[in-house]
This record gives sequence, C-alpha cells and structure tokens, in this order.
Amino acid sequence: MASNKGRAYFALLGYHFNPDDITRLLGMEPTSVNAAGAFSSLDKPVISSWELSTETLSGELDVFALTDTLVKQLEPIKEKIVEVCKSHNLSPRLGVVLTLSIDKAESSPEVGFGARTIRFLADTGSFIELENKLSERI
Repeated sequence: MASNKGRAYFALLGYHFNPDDITRLLGMEPTSVNAAGAFSSLDKPVISSWELSTETLSGELDVFALTDTLVKQLEPIKEKIVEVCKSHNLSPRLGVVLTLSIDKAESSPEVGFGARTIRFLADTGSFIELENKLSERI
C-alpha cells in the first residue's frame, strides 16, 4: 500500500504579473512559477503564481514541522512580501497538500499550525489552503 505523502507551500497569486519581477523584489528563488497571467489580455485575465514549496515527504508526516520550516525561510523577507502583495495586488497563501493512504493500518497526519506560522500568516494577511486526496490502490 502507498503511504501518506505531503508538502507545504507558500504562494503569491494574482492577475497580470510576471513572477520574475517578484523573485527579483523578494530576493528569493521560488520552487515553481506560472507566468500565464503576465501575457494574458485584460479582457480574459489569467492568474500567475510564485511558489516556494517544501519537498514532498512520505510516511510519518508532521504538518506543524513542514509549515514551520517554510515560515523560517520566509520570515526574513516578511516585510518585502507585504510590500509586493500591495504593489502588485497579490494574494498570499500557505497551503498544505496531503495524499492520504487508504491503508487502514496507516494513521492520518495531524493537521495544524504552530504559533510562529499563525503569526506569520496574520502579519502577511495570508489565506490557508488545505488539499486532501486519497492515494490510489496499487
């Protein structure tokens, strides 16, 4: 059977922005970007994104630790994140993506956030996204 898998990410989403500009302004390399919105017309807006993600881990997952690791990377540029969100009209969010095992012997990970993460989310005005999927049968 497949084990639990998960990752945490912090993303900036918005219309008509170039993620390369955000990388330059924040001084931090993202793990992924989508620049579709930078080249879309005003009559058909498309969302662009800038994302920093942890690796996808398997087995025993500690969501508290995953998000804390991510926040520790972002804390030094917290004020820059707030400014970039204002200047580019971006929506910041912290996400957790879990693929849960269908094996009854596998326990589900506890999902929650520590004080450091909650403080960072409040200071940056970030949303929280949780995505749960079930693993496929093997």
